[in-house]
Amino acid sequence: MSFLKNILILFSISPFFACHCHEESFFDPVIVQLPEINGAQMERWDLDEVYLECTSWRVAVEANNLSPWKTIPEECCDYVQEYMTGKGYGIDLQRVSNEAAIYARSVNLNGDGKDAWVFDVDETLISNLPYYDNHGYGTKFDEWVETGMATAIEPSLKLYEEVLNLGFKVILLTGRSERHRSITVNNLLRAEFRQWEKLILRSSEDHAKTATKYKSDKRDELVGVGYRIMGNSGDQWSDFLVLSVSERSFKLSNPMYYIL
Repeated sequence: MSFLKNILILFSISPFFACHCHEESFFDPVIVQLPEINGAQMERWDLDEVYLECTSWRVAVEANNLSPWKTIPEECCDYVQEYMTGKGYGIDLQRVSNEAAIYARSVNLNGDGKDAWVFDVDETLISNLPYYDNHGYGTKFDEWVETGMATAIEPSLKLYEEVLNLGFKVILLTGRSERHRSITVNNLLRAEFRQWEKLILRSSEDHAKTATKYKSDKRDELVGVGYRIMGNSGDQWSDFLVLSVSERSFKLSNPMYYIL
């Protein structure tokens, strides 16, 4: 865990995923300088206890019991890296997809084309892990977005296709800027996501809003024009809260960062 020394973390992104984010990116950067951790301190920590403590921290994060939070505890940075790049993250994503599909199959659709399923985009449909893996300090997240190279999250793609086949109208609600519409569309198509009903991005009027306020307002607008939000999938609690919440919400794991 020696790489914990003198690192920068974006929200809770581990050193493995450290980056800077453009001020107009879909979440605001909070850069925190972690304290140095010397070898003697590390040796005093019981590794099993650290694992249990970090697992407990991650569960609390996913349950929204720590909101709002900005950084991973320094002793948990290795844990988060190993979770995100190991089998655990993939198993958790598959579990969410499976449970959402079971629910989706149980819904009796009205048949009027207004039963909707809302999906977030980043870390819900497409993964930015290649960015966090390959890019170091000083790289702007917007530059990564503009490559259009984010990859499909396979369990989410499977759920997406099943939801479409069942007859739901798919609405994509992302915190990405409207100026990234074209590249986002192309990236989604490259990742094999198709036939969505709407793709909603942040307009200039929305940039001052928190993610919670922005997404809540957009869901409320959808309900206002007759949509019934039967399901909602996202990786942040801000994808689900306040107005016009869905009948069921399904949260994908993300211990890397928290968006208010």
